[in-house]
Amino acid sequence: MEVVIIGSGFAGSVIARKLVEHHQDIKVTIYEKRNHIGGNMYDEIDENGVLIQKYGPHIFHTNNKEVFDFVGRFTEYRYFKHEVVGEIDGEIVPIPFNFAGIDTLFALKEATKIKKILMEKYEVNQRVSIGQLLESQDDMIRSFGEYVYEKVFVHYTAKQWGIPIDEIDTSVINRIPVVMGYERNHFSTKYQYMPKEGFKKIFDNMLDHHQIQVFCNVNAKTILNFNEEKRQVYVNGKKFDGPIVMTGALDELLDYKYGVLPYRSLDLKYENYKMNYFQTKPVVNYPNSEKFTRITEFKYLTGQRIDNTTTILKEYPCTYNPEKNTPFYPIVNKESYLRYAIYKKYFEKFAKLYLCGRLAEYKYYDMNSVITEAMKYAEKIIEENF
Repeated sequence: MEVVIIGSGFAGSVIARKLVEHHQDIKVTIYEKRNHIGGNMYDEIDENGVLIQKYGPHIFHTNNKEVFDFVGRFTEYRYFKHEVVGEIDGEIVPIPFNFAGIDTLFALKEATKIKKILMEKYEVNQRVSIGQLLESQDDMIRSFGEYVYEKVFVHYTAKQWGIPIDEIDTSVINRIPVVMGYERNHFSTKYQYMPKEGFKKIFDNMLDHHQIQVFCNVNAKTILNFNEEKRQVYVNGKKFDGPIVMTGALDELLDYKYGVLPYRSLDLKYENYKMNYFQTKPVVNYPNSEKFTRITEFKYLTGQRIDNTTTILKEYPCTYNPEKNTPFYPIVNKESYLRYAIYKKYFEKFAKLYLCGRLAEYKYYDMNSVITEAMKYAEKIIEENF
């Protein structure tokens, strides 16, 4: 049986590999809109010899051993402890904010008092959401929460999303915690690694299977047709009764007939400098200054050792326009979810059409989560069709 998959990011690629390993008679055809596989994980060597991530920085981290082992089949890992810092009031402090930030930004007496009260309430290196701090019954803890909220979150989040912070869903605000100690590891997950040869190599290896065929530069709109009355899907003009996995944007597939699903996008500006390193950490956030949100230096992420050259990325958040840029972050609000629900209801009419991934589900996924979901979807497709 043939399975058609739209999109070759982690969602589509993981499902494809899982399906063909289930049975030798399953043939998977992947159609990819871009001129390369790998979705937003795609990386390449720039003209200066630096391995850059074309759609922004990604670090592989997970608590799921099954995910860790599965991805490890297609790459050799390099341990990577990610550190992020932010420029606040002219000082560089760790992100997530921690006790080192308190030491840097507060006078000694006040810093000592704040840390003492926090340690009486929380465990060492416990990660506490900004919401918990703001809701504390202790006046000093609540005041400290308000300080971090203002200095670290308010302006950065408003800049990232283009709207006042009081209009942003609380799940977004609470995504980055405050660390009750001096731990500087940006992630708290068990497995934190980077692929030694880059992310694209993972996809090269994952899709290198005689039962998988990939076609790039193919827009799903040109090959898929939907007969709503007959509840029938046509692929390349022919009736198709096998499973179809859609990982791309649903509104684009239907020519935005129910309106455009809102996203935030990014204007990505790459700069090269003839020096060994531009900054002291992989990522520096700029919550209150600059028009960009952060600077990433790729040599830290890749572990490359190249003298006298380094490439950085500045991320400028911007409004998503389907004709001009890439949808990165779904805008979480009631109106956008209601619009997505209309698109989802339309596609639910087609029994063997599966929606998986960040765009198709209109949901923010990190790398670990989308791989986990793709594994589940592969099992679901197998159970229902094979």
